[in-house]
Amino acid sequence: MIIVMSSQAKEEDINRVISKVTGLGLKIHLSEGKFRTIIGVIGDKKLIAGLPVEVMPGVEKVVSVTESYKLVSRDFKHENSVVDVDGVLIGGERLVIMAGPCAVESREQLLESAFAVKKGGAQFLRGGAYKPRTSPYSFQGLEEKGLEMLAEAREATGLKIVTEVVDVQSVEVVREYADVLQIGARNMQNFQLLKAAGKAGKPVLLKRGLAATINEWLNAAEYIMNEGNYNVIFCERGIRTFEDYTRNTLDLSAVAALKLISHLPVIVDPSHGTGRWQLVCPMARAAIATGADGLMIEVHPNPAEALSDGQQSLTPENFMKLTSEVAAIAVPMGRKLL
Repeated sequence: MIIVMSSQAKEEDINRVISKVTGLGLKIHLSEGKFRTIIGVIGDKKLIAGLPVEVMPGVEKVVSVTESYKLVSRDFKHENSVVDVDGVLIGGERLVIMAGPCAVESREQLLESAFAVKKGGAQFLRGGAYKPRTSPYSFQGLEEKGLEMLAEAREATGLKIVTEVVDVQSVEVVREYADVLQIGARNMQNFQLLKAAGKAGKPVLLKRGLAATINEWLNAAEYIMNEGNYNVIFCERGIRTFEDYTRNTLDLSAVAALKLISHLPVIVDPSHGTGRWQLVCPMARAAIATGADGLMIEVHPNPAEALSDGQQSLTPENFMKLTSEVAAIAVPMGRKLL
């Protein structure tokens, strides 16, 4: 249920409605816009159905929400959300770039990557310390040692850190090092992990599952927000289709759909979305033209020797070319990069 307060509603009117709702044991989400205040009501449908708020002072109308996702919905919050990561805004006028190697391999490799992506215009350093891999024989990551290297790179460059949490047990240790917790595609519907990430007190980057519908993706975000964490960023990274030339099929229509349905920011990962470094730059340009709020790009100082995803990683030189081209695309979209 959504309670829309009138533009003439006084503060005491709003507080009276909130008190009535919370007094029944229901949760609320308050969205204060320029002209309207909207109170989202979450909880037992039977209790919600019995709420006599339509006649309360200051209430303009009550709208029933039929979708299973509510906090994520633009019905609950009409204005675009902006996630503030210690001063770096995701979802605002300026586009964000998250870049770095797929996996943290060594201190030297990570620092070289960090300085390269910083020079290219990135605000975030991405890098996996815990690596869930398809094969049990593939490189699995350096774990906490890798997190320590990421923290050192942040200290040296000023870049924010985004890295993946792979299970509930790793959330506590990762949150001590990371600025943004990433939920990978394979864990998009790991509901216990989503809940744990929601309680961690850090912004969460939620990648789309390998074969997830948009509806399933939205509901996964709802799990995080239902724990009181409203700092969620969607990341489209391609889905599994019949096509085998590319690693995945990058679904840029999902960006436009999410912008219509949800108020949360959306970024795009064309590295995983294509699996081929030659396609990363064209799809990055297309993502920004579609309305994405930023990009996640894999960059490695020597892709031929990368322990993970070298075939889709850009060299520092190619990354510089990408950010230059994306900056040009951003202007007619009313956005900025550098």
